[in-house]
Amino acid sequence: MQASQEEEKQMKSYSSSWLVPSRCFSSPPPENGFDEAKPSQKQRTPGGWKAMPFVLGNETFERLATIGLLANFMVFLLTQFHMDQVLASNVMNIWMGVTNFAPLIGAYISDAHLGRFRTIAYATFSAIMGMVTLTIIAGVPQLRPPPCINQKCSAPTKSQLGVLALGLGFLSVGTGGIRPCSIPFGVDQFDASTAEGRRGINSFFNWYYMSFTLVMTIALTLVVYIQDSVSWVWGFGIPTALMLFAIVLFFVGTNFYVYVVPEGSVFTAIAQVIAATYKKRKLHIPDAAAYFDPPLKGTLVTKLSLTNNLRFFNKAALITEGDIGVDGSNSNPWRLCSVQKVEETKCLFKIIPIWASGIICFTAIVQQSTFILSQALTMDRHLGPNFQIPGGSLVVISMITVALWIPVYDRVVVPSVRKVTKVEGGITLLQRMGIGLVFSILSMVVSGLVERMRRAHAGPGGTTTLTVFWLAPQLMLMGFAEAFNIIGQIEFYNKEFPENMTSLANSLFSCTMAGASYISAALVNIVHHTTATRAHPDWLTKDINQGRLENLYFLIAGLGVLNFGYFIWAARGYQYKSKIRIDDEHVELVDKENQKSLV
Repeated sequence: MQASQEEEKQMKSYSSSWLVPSRCFSSPPPENGFDEAKPSQKQRTPGGWKAMPFVLGNETFERLATIGLLANFMVFLLTQFHMDQVLASNVMNIWMGVTNFAPLIGAYISDAHLGRFRTIAYATFSAIMGMVTLTIIAGVPQLRPPPCINQKCSAPTKSQLGVLALGLGFLSVGTGGIRPCSIPFGVDQFDASTAEGRRGINSFFNWYYMSFTLVMTIALTLVVYIQDSVSWVWGFGIPTALMLFAIVLFFVGTNFYVYVVPEGSVFTAIAQVIAATYKKRKLHIPDAAAYFDPPLKGTLVTKLSLTNNLRFFNKAALITEGDIGVDGSNSNPWRLCSVQKVEETKCLFKIIPIWASGIICFTAIVQQSTFILSQALTMDRHLGPNFQIPGGSLVVISMITVALWIPVYDRVVVPSVRKVTKVEGGITLLQRMGIGLVFSILSMVVSGLVERMRRAHAGPGGTTTLTVFWLAPQLMLMGFAEAFNIIGQIEFYNKEFPENMTSLANSLFSCTMAGASYISAALVNIVHHTTATRAHPDWLTKDINQGRLENLYFLIAGLGVLNFGYFIWAARGYQYKSKIRIDDEHVELVDKENQKSLV
């Protein structure tokens, strides 16, 4: 008790302007959500839409190259590298996992060292090297196993697998640099302090997602068709040429871009908050505590107020003896952190439980690019007498479902539901994500039932007369899962993270996909090695008609049910952060918990 009183006296002795009393909010954010005491660190006047053709063009062609490869790559591994479906699935899942974790590293490098422009620039060169490598593999017979003779196929050599891994590695590095920076770099081109700039940012997001849908459609139809029906050389060579064009287009626009100086990575700030909290873990927070809360200068980041959520992190901003220098500066940022850093760290830790729930949902979605292709190759894929649908193009059914549903949802469903719920989006983001989880479970159940029927109709040669469109219902359900859960996740992260954490927000979604890829790989290997009996091979044996693929689908559905229960528990405890709602005339801080105006 005596020690606590002494600490309280020491804390009361600090009276600088940036100290914040306990249970009080810091000064309200300035108009337009940023401090105008210093000019922005942007080096040029925002180019706005003049820069968009170059920014969106680079991102569009990069995605066209990588997605064009991913959509049909399982077939490439099965037919050109003679892998069985388990090994091919492992290669796909591991590569997707590495690729989707890479943006986390890219976000750190961009924010702390290179900046967004240089990170994208270096990453595009890595991506083109990856595409060139894969195109060479497709064109040079010595870099892949020889063709099968009398159904006897040679396995790939270590050197052939090494070259394949090199190409995929280059692609992963390219993706890691482009994806976390493309959206923030596009937003940098607009002046968020003006109404015109804010409208431009909103329009940029619409164009970004529209271009993404267009890329997916082209990649899953035209590119996949060329790979299946023309040649793999052309199927890889065309995306490679488009990637080269993307690089040229990106650098042509250099005179139009705004370049934001890297101000340090948010990962460093989070590490500092964790370290400071640990060092002060034994301290008691008195009622009259003083916190380190300097004003934000020369930044567009919204000022955050101290909250009591995850209150133990508040100790990182608690001022104790020796924390402040004689000139009022922070003596040790690894022992004392600003309220802004503390609240940013809280945002991440609050979102992690919600983020984890998306992994199982995406585990179901991952199956679209793995075993569903094995199913499709045994079914009747004819569309008319002369055209056969490529197996990798079936995923476009999910994309069409999303493309058709989103306008109906946005223009019809949301306005109707809004009248009942009085919620701006009709339903909350967490409710939207929960509905997506239900659709992913239903998709896996339907997948299992369809697989049972497909295998029952399989003939002696392993093929079946069933049309491949029997796979459409599960893909449509998965499209609804994406429309609700995946798009809901993207919007949730961008709204719940502060402005300077947008790179982390985009990386976090990629980590969801990475986690799903690794869980899928683990499930496949566990099932493959534990489900064989004396009377029956394992569920995922090389001959799909001898296996029990539907049991894997049912297993994922069961995990989805457990995950849905966990999501409800996590969502019930989540509190939305206060949002800045900006219009042309004023700034209003809205508390989402009680919907009351605070300023």
